[in-house]
Amino acid sequence: MRLGIDLDGVVADFNRGWMDRYNQHFAGELHPDQVLSWDGLVPITHFADMEEFWTWAQDGPASIFRDLPCYEGACDSLRRLSKDHRVVVISSKFDWAIPDTLEWIAEHRVPAREIHFVWDKTAVECDVYLEDAPHNLEALARVRADKVVCRFVRPWNDPVPGTIDVASWEEFVEVVRRVGSRDVASG
Repeated sequence: MRLGIDLDGVVADFNRGWMDRYNQHFAGELHPDQVLSWDGLVPITHFADMEEFWTWAQDGPASIFRDLPCYEGACDSLRRLSKDHRVVVISSKFDWAIPDTLEWIAEHRVPAREIHFVWDKTAVECDVYLEDAPHNLEALARVRADKVVCRFVRPWNDPVPGTIDVASWEEFVEVVRRVGSRDVASG
C-alpha cells in the first residue's frame, strides 16, 4: 500500500524544534504543551503574526526545519512499515524550507520512496494517510473519502468525521496492518 505521511507534527516534532531555538535566542521558557491550536504559537511568543515568525524561522545557517527532533517511535515505525509498504512523504513547505527538510529526511533515514512538497495534499493519491493539520484532515476526508485517513491526535486538532484517530505510532502501525489484511482478504 501507499502510505501518505505528513512530516511536521507527525514525524518531526515541529513545536519542540522551533521552541528550543526560540528559547535559546530569546531566553524563553516555552514548552510544546503550550501550543493548543493550529498556528497557536503567536500568542505565546513576541511575534506579531505568523509572517514575522516565518521570517525568523528561516534565519541562520539553517532554517528551523533542519534541526527538528523526531517523535519517539516515528522513524523506527516508518522503517518497519517500509518493508511491506511504500512510504510517501507529503509535506507542505515554503521553498526556502525544502533543502533543510530533505537534509532532515536523509539524516533521520526516513525510508521515503516519494517526497511531495505540496499545499494540496489531496493531489497525492495514497491508500492510507497520516496527518495532523485540521485543514488537511478535512480536505483528505472529503476528497479521498474512499481511502483511510488517520488523524494523529494532537492538542491543535479535533476529531474530523471520516478519519480514524491514532494517538501513537504503534496505533498507526496497527491500523495499517488491519487495512493491509483487509486488502489481502478481498484481493
